[in-house]
Amino acid sequence: MDIDVRGPRFGAALTTAVLAAVLITGSGVLLAVQAALFAVGAAAGVQRSPYGWVFRTLIRPRIGPPPATEDAAPPRFAQAVGLAFAVVGVVGYLAGPQWLGMAATGCALAAAFLNAAFAYCLGCEMYLALRRTLT
Repeated sequence: MDIDVRGPRFGAALTTAVLAAVLITGSGVLLAVQAALFAVGAAAGVQRSPYGWVFRTLIRPRIGPPPATEDAAPPRFAQAVGLAFAVVGVVGYLAGPQWLGMAATGCALAAAFLNAAFAYCLGCEMYLALRRTLT
């Protein structure tokens, strides 16, 4: 299935804001909410995630048809990578050590920011590299 290339970038912008708030507040609960959002994106696809719904219903009608589409599999894999970092971060924030939560959140934040600001998806690139390696 192909998706609008702007959707994952929009989701990455929202994710960047949430992860920055986690680092500022040290909230493991907020990071757990973001982990749940990553889980939905990884399990159901980014187009069915809450951020995908917001993009599809509120943003896309106002900005018109997509300039391009992309395969949904790489962004879905990227959501799974984000989920892994978020789960490690939640463990760090809620069970300790706190530096683990901060480090994992910082890594996820860096990846989300790269996608939001520069349309460079690290998780998508990992997916493509793994696919080339395994085939």
